[in-house]
Amino acid sequence: SIFFFLMIRRPPRSTQSRSSAASDVYKRQVLVSHQHDEIVSQEEIEKTLTEVVKQVIPAKFLDDNTKYFMNPSKCFTIGGPYGDAGLTGRKIIVDTYGGWAGHGGGAFSGKDPTKVDRSGAYAARWVAKSLVNSKLCKRCTVQISYGIGIAEPLSININSHNSVRKGLTDEELVDIVNENFDLRPGAIIRDLNLRKPIYKKLSVFGHFGRNDPEFLWEVPKKLHLNEHILSLIHISEPTRLLSISYAVFCLKKKKQ
Repeated sequence: SIFFFLMIRRPPRSTQSRSSAASDVYKRQVLVSHQHDEIVSQEEIEKTLTEVVKQVIPAKFLDDNTKYFMNPSKCFTIGGPYGDAGLTGRKIIVDTYGGWAGHGGGAFSGKDPTKVDRSGAYAARWVAKSLVNSKLCKRCTVQISYGIGIAEPLSININSHNSVRKGLTDEELVDIVNENFDLRPGAIIRDLNLRKPIYKKLSVFGHFGRNDPEFLWEVPKKLHLNEHILSLIHISEPTRLLSISYAVFCLKKKKQ
């Protein structure tokens, strides 16, 4: 009913839809997080939001395998200025990449590492530096999407800007990331030591491109590549033996 919808309709809300293809199988997900009144049950919220989603999203983009995440945190009663006031919006672009790269979510200031606005951004930087350092691409933009109350990322997207190593694709870079990184918030906090008091330095001069040893997201990880990935990589550099043979050939030619 209209009355019920108004009971769950509060200012903070976010939506995310995703469709990806693996071979001929499509994986579709729809996420809606919506503030609601305390008297409304999770079952009612899920039912109502799912009905709205199915009316808004064309049927051709939904199927029986579509996963729906409707208020996955199970409780979203505090929000708006009361829940998010303070320093969360301070100098978000200045703290990251300036105008070069896009940014989603809240700023770092005022956020502890349990919030993926901060820990997820650090993890994305760690992933990007590791891919480039391993010479799998020359540059890349890493996008990680989370749902409140869901530990595993709902989506990982990598754009190498057409710089991916010959023989690989951006989708295969995602496979490499999934095999080498645990991107759950708790695992990120553990691997990057984000519980330590390291944040005072980060109040100035940005959060990335630093050489301070405690900022572990700036230390590339050595990646393990499985046999399938290794078989796809084309080695274009000549071997040392061929280089020596060519040098000897040239030397003999000059003597003649």
